[in-house]
Amino acid sequence: EAPRGQDLDEDSLLRWKALEYLRIAGRDLSGVDDLVEVTAALAELATEVLAASCLLAGADHLVVVGMGKLGGRELNYSSDIDVMFVGDEDAGADQARAGTAARRAMGIARRCFRVDANLRPEGRDGPLVRSVASYQAYWERWASPWEFQALLKARPVAGPPELAAAFAGAAESALWGRPLPADDLRALRAMKARTEAYVARKGLDGRELKRGVGGIRDIEFAVQLLQLVHGRHDPALRSPTTLDALAELAAAGYLTATDGADLDEAYRFLRTVEHRVQLVDERQVHAVPAADDERERVARVLGFRGSPDGSALANFDGDLARCRVRVRSIHERLYFRPLLEAFAGTTEAPLSPEATEARLAAFGFTDAERTRAAVAELTRGLTRSSRLMHQLLPLLLGWLAESPDPDQGLLGLRTLASGTSGASELVRAFRESAETARRLCIVLGTSPLLGNLLRHNPDLIPVLGDDDALIAGSGPELREQAAAAQRWRAAEGRGARLKRFKERALTRLAARDLLGLADVDGTATDLTTLAEATLATAVAALHPGLAFAVVALGRFGGAELSYASDLDVVFVYDGSTAEDFAEAERVASGLLHLLKGSTPASRIYRLDADLRPEGRNGPLARSLDGYRAYFDRWAALWERQAMTRARLVAGDAEVGRRFVELLAPAVWGRPLDDDGVREIRRMKA
Repeated sequence: EAPRGQDLDEDSLLRWKALEYLRIAGRDLSGVDDLVEVTAALAELATEVLAASCLLAGADHLVVVGMGKLGGRELNYSSDIDVMFVGDEDAGADQARAGTAARRAMGIARRCFRVDANLRPEGRDGPLVRSVASYQAYWERWASPWEFQALLKARPVAGPPELAAAFAGAAESALWGRPLPADDLRALRAMKARTEAYVARKGLDGRELKRGVGGIRDIEFAVQLLQLVHGRHDPALRSPTTLDALAELAAAGYLTATDGADLDEAYRFLRTVEHRVQLVDERQVHAVPAADDERERVARVLGFRGSPDGSALANFDGDLARCRVRVRSIHERLYFRPLLEAFAGTTEAPLSPEATEARLAAFGFTDAERTRAAVAELTRGLTRSSRLMHQLLPLLLGWLAESPDPDQGLLGLRTLASGTSGASELVRAFRESAETARRLCIVLGTSPLLGNLLRHNPDLIPVLGDDDALIAGSGPELREQAAAAQRWRAAEGRGARLKRFKERALTRLAARDLLGLADVDGTATDLTTLAEATLATAVAALHPGLAFAVVALGRFGGAELSYASDLDVVFVYDGSTAEDFAEAERVASGLLHLLKGSTPASRIYRLDADLRPEGRNGPLARSLDGYRAYFDRWAALWERQAMTRARLVAGDAEVGRRFVELLAPAVWGRPLDDDGVREIRRMKA
């Protein structure tokens, strides 16, 4: 035990901690105690130090709540000691004194351990000591998803028993009193993905034992998510200790016995390796050394020796790599494999209907029966394709759960797989690229438009996995592709071919946008370039018998189209006779008809020519002279304003240049007086 009474002071506490540390390490290295006993002993050592520190600091009226590995009784040799402090309901000066006492206690304890109180509400900006009511108010109103996850490990370790019990009860109500929202689970998974990306950027992924792919955190995170999903209805799952919770989850059928045993073995191995690395010089490290000689020393301390199959280092590296691969494989399918077995009835102890619905709901799937039907359809039969789909579905469901609408994504996947060509493209793409499969799930669960485009163009599914292939092309390239789609074809099919060209290019650029490979400005430019190429090809297909141009206005003229934008345009030609006018009207009306299509499904673009002089009451096309006369005499202020974005997008370049030139005096040559400013403000309002 820690020193007591007159024997207790800071120096004696530090000496006692060092002796206990050596005793625990000696029993560990000599094989007397196993991992569970060692981590529990380290947690108990930290608990004794915290209690003694509070006593020395006059803070023994406060409750110390152990978080993280301290709360889980699974401390490392070099762990931070994560804590929160709880005081009584008094405020004002007493609260300030409580904070001072807590800081003194932390200062004493820090001579023995790295004590960290930053997991408290509001982190470093929040008060060090809160009442139970204050914690409750924070959890009800402001707590982030990760803070509820952290409560899984919260355990009072020192202080008055009644106050400790009050805190524990409040934390239990906050944690288990509500179902886990799908958005919260999505946020937790996203946060873990960011951590893995950080480790990879640092170049530690192959050596990191804790946060890297297939590391300790994979196991802890999987266990904690299953606890959050099912612990509300099954109190037996609420242990703060990872291995205890893992055993309870396996015993209750929330994961298979095989997966449970594999994760138990892997956790013990990875934590033991971590301990040996930390015992080199008591450093807070979670990565095996990069240098071969240092890593070989760790391997030998762990008991690895040379063999006919390789050196001690080679054997250790191989075991560690295989362990990480096995952990990540289980982690990726852990949440959904039991669901598939429950749907199929292929296990002796399937998840109950209630547990199945709870897990699906937590991952954003709102209709268990619809999900069951989709899974059955996707895996129906005994073909290689159905077997592959059955193997991949745990991953696919996990990726769909990361999307905004998993139900929509699963329906899209089911729809794609129901078509002959779509099914074959799916299987081929999934077999060749896991990244393609992941991106498809994100796309289907985010955009019905893009899902529908892929349904009509299933050969583009493999393109999702290739960043370069998702670039739709430059303006000249798109115009060449559009023109190629029109060559050697009958005139009556030109609309369908132009629509197919537009849809295929739109699929690429929309996927690029949705997957975060393009920014907002780049996407607006790409959408504008695609519209220009489509219009240019449509105009050429109508074979104008005179110099005819299409001029863009509004967002089209500003090259900042969105997916739902109309194309605001005016038509202008160079001519003076009635025959010229008739020909220009033919081309303009033909263009409107071609792009509108005969049905909503065949529409290519919504072309809007209502910004032309006299609007719908005026002719579709005007000559250059006609526009000059109109703007000289009759153009309203709003018409002048609309022409500030005039830009040639299709047809005769010289006509377009002359049109923009003739607009200049009317648009830019007249100063805007006070009445004009007021008129613009009225229009805007």
